[in-house]
Amino acid sequence: MMTSVDTDLIRVLADPLRLQIVTLLAQETLCTTHLVEETGAKQTNLSNHLKVLREAGVVDTEPCGRYTYYRLRPEVIEALAGQFADLAQAARATADANLKRSCP
Repeated sequence: MMTSVDTDLIRVLADPLRLQIVTLLAQETLCTTHLVEETGAKQTNLSNHLKVLREAGVVDTEPCGRYTYYRLRPEVIEALAGQFADLAQAARATADANLKRSCP
């Protein structure tokens, strides 16, 4: 059994500002203005990171007048967490069975 983890999603979440955005959005739905205030990032920089998160399917948007609200998609994070859980389970099974390949 081969266990794999979504490396593209890990790259998306590995950026410190994007991880901060995701962490904030886990607490509440926020608009760009709120995210600028919370992160201290410049509007253009923040917008670029939000675009990456949107394209990766990590966040959904909701237009509200002249503002756009962002909401974290928990199922994406749960899927990634599940992939890591599967990897840990495979490692535990390997350790418990004392599986190791012999050297030539």
